[in-house]
Amino acid sequence: MNYFFFNIFLALVWGLANGQISLSSLVVGFALGYGILWFSQPIMGPSRYFQRLPVGLRFFGYFLWQLLLSNLRVAYDVITPRLYMRPGIVAVPLDAKTDLEITLLANLITLTPGTLSLDVSKDRRTLYVHAMFVDSPDNVRDSIKNGFERRLLELIR
Repeated sequence: MNYFFFNIFLALVWGLANGQISLSSLVVGFALGYGILWFSQPIMGPSRYFQRLPVGLRFFGYFLWQLLLSNLRVAYDVITPRLYMRPGIVAVPLDAKTDLEITLLANLITLTPGTLSLDVSKDRRTLYVHAMFVDSPDNVRDSIKNGFERRLLELIR
């Protein structure tokens, strides 16, 4: 985690050296700092930071894509005269074990329009999710398990 904070520091130094702290200069500074830190690994020692950052970027891109798709699906259902939604509650078995993992997964599901995390079982092995479009409970379960949960656990663990 020290590499991440050092990378942010290098991005701020870059922004200050350019005379303006804007989003574009911070992004460029972050990319340059990442490259500098990557090349300095033999001196500073190896770190998992260089494997986690690409995974985090892919996760962020996946989340934005799912957010866009779900917004479009809900908007289409609202705009059209015929309702296509088939609401239902689906029990999703969890591979997530810690409170942080379960909370992040539940919040990511709730942030996506058309889905809402309802509850976690007492043994913390099942998450109950309400979805607007449940054509098949197995499809909803599979999309959560192989989508958000797999990618989230890959990022955190």
